[in-house]
Amino acid sequence: MSKNESADRTRGPQITLSTSLDSADEALVVGLIAAAPDSDDAPTLLLAADVLDDAQAAAISGALVAVGAGGSHGEVTRIAAPESLGVSVVVAVGLGDEAAVDDAEKVRQAAGVVARELDGFSTVATTLAAAALAPAVEGLFLGAYRFDEFRSAKSEPKKLPPTTIHLLADDTGKAVKADLAHAVAVADAVAIARDFVNTPPSHLYPEEFAERARALGAKAGLKVEILDFASLEKEGYGGIVGVGKGSSRLPRLVRLTHAGKKSAKKVALVGKGITFDTGGISIKPAANMDQMTSDMGGAAAVIASTILASRLELEVTVTATVPMAENMPSGTAQRPGDVLTQYGGTTVEVLNTDAEGRLVLADAIVRACEDEPDYLIDTATLTGAQMVALGTRTPGVMGTDEFRDRVAALSAEVGENAWPMPLPAELRSDLKSRVADLANVTNHRWGGMLSAGLFLKEFVADGVEWAHVDIAGPAFNSGGPWGYTPKGGTGVPVRTIARVLEDIAANG
Repeated sequence: MSKNESADRTRGPQITLSTSLDSADEALVVGLIAAAPDSDDAPTLLLAADVLDDAQAAAISGALVAVGAGGSHGEVTRIAAPESLGVSVVVAVGLGDEAAVDDAEKVRQAAGVVARELDGFSTVATTLAAAALAPAVEGLFLGAYRFDEFRSAKSEPKKLPPTTIHLLADDTGKAVKADLAHAVAVADAVAIARDFVNTPPSHLYPEEFAERARALGAKAGLKVEILDFASLEKEGYGGIVGVGKGSSRLPRLVRLTHAGKKSAKKVALVGKGITFDTGGISIKPAANMDQMTSDMGGAAAVIASTILASRLELEVTVTATVPMAENMPSGTAQRPGDVLTQYGGTTVEVLNTDAEGRLVLADAIVRACEDEPDYLIDTATLTGAQMVALGTRTPGVMGTDEFRDRVAALSAEVGENAWPMPLPAELRSDLKSRVADLANVTNHRWGGMLSAGLFLKEFVADGVEWAHVDIAGPAFNSGGPWGYTPKGGTGVPVRTIARVLEDIAANG
C-alpha cells in the first residue's frame, strides 16, 4: 500500500444519528438489560423513544424470552424481526444488570461484541446509544474493525462487517452530533494505531514507517520532520544508530507537531518504534518471535494520538518524537559489551542487545526535553516483566508521582486501566556499569519493568512531569477477540493518551 493509500484508508463503518429506522436498514441491534437475580421478571429492551410500537416491542421481548435470552453481559441473540418492523433480523446484546447501563466500559465492550456478530449486514440500526452514546460508538467502530490488507481472493472474508450504522436516538441535536464526531475520531485514531501494528515488518520497516507517518501527519496538518541515518549519526543519536545499524533497513527519527496557541501547555510524546525485534546478537527464541511485529506499538500510539490532537483541535501543543529501527543480528550489529553514547552525552554499556527499546527511547526523550515540555509521556512494548507483573491487558505506568497517578486515573476512565507502579530507589544501583555511566540492564530478573523505568528516568529533564507507560502485553492480543478488542494490534494506549491530552488542554 502506498503512503497516500495509507493516509486515505477507511478504517471503520460510517456511523450516523437517526430518530427512526431507515428503509436501508437490514438489522436492528437492541440492548437487553438482565432482570435482578432474585426476580422472575423478563429482561428489558433498551430502546430510544418511538423506535418500536408497543406490539413490536412485546413481540421482540417475547421471542427473546422464548429462546432463552437473559441479558447477561455480552450475550448475543438473533431472532426474526416482526414483519411490520422493516428489517429482517433483530440482534440483542446483553448489557448485564440495570447498573451496567451507566458503566461506560461495559457498554463499550457489549457494543464491540455485537459488532463482530454483524458480518454480512451492510447497514444496521441500533438502540445502544440510549445507554451511552460515546462508548457505544467506540465499541461498535472498534468491534467492526478488520485488517484484511494482505488477504487475496483465496481467503478474503465472504461476509464483511457493516459499512453503515445508524444510531437511533431521541436527541440528534448539535451537542449529540459533537459527541458522535468526537467518539468516531477517537475510535479512528485507535484504528490507525492498529493498522500500523498489524502491518507486517516486510512492509513496515523504518523508512516506510516514517513515510506513512509523514503522509498521515501532513493530511492532519501536522508539522513533520524526519531524520535519516546519516543525520542521526551526525547529530549523535547513539542509541538509535546502535540498535538500527545491524539491519540493512536503516533507522529513522520522526517528529510530528500539533501546535496549540502560544499560551497552551506543551506535551511531548515518545513512542518506541522497533519495526521488528529479533533481539539482535542476544537473539530471542524462535517461538512467538513473529509477534515482535508489534514492537512498534508505542510509536503507532503516539503518532495516532498526535493526529487525533489535531483533528480535535486541542488547545495544547503536542510533539511526538518517534525513533524507528529494526533490531537485527549481522556483521554490523552492536554486541553485548559495546558502549554507546546516547543523544545528550550519557554513555551506556549494552549488556543485552534485546533491551534495545530503552536505548532508542533514551535518545528520543532527551531530544523531546529540548523543547522544554510541561509534560512528557513515553510508551513502549518495553518489558516482558510488565506481563509477568500485570498480565496481558493492564499497562503499567511509572513516572513522577502526581502525573503518574493522573495518567492512571484517566486511563481507568476510558477503559484501558493503566496501573500505577513504583520506581524503587534501591534498584537504581543495579544499573551501574563497570565501564560506562549506565548499563542497559541489571544483572538479575527482579523488577524488570521498574528497572527499565529507572533507566528512562535518567534521561528525563528536571522539572518535566513524566509518565512511562509499558504496554508490552496490552498492545497486541495474541489470543481470541474479546469485547471491542480484536486479535492482533489493539491500539492501546491511544485512548489513554487522548484523554490525558484533553485533560491537560482543559485544566493545565
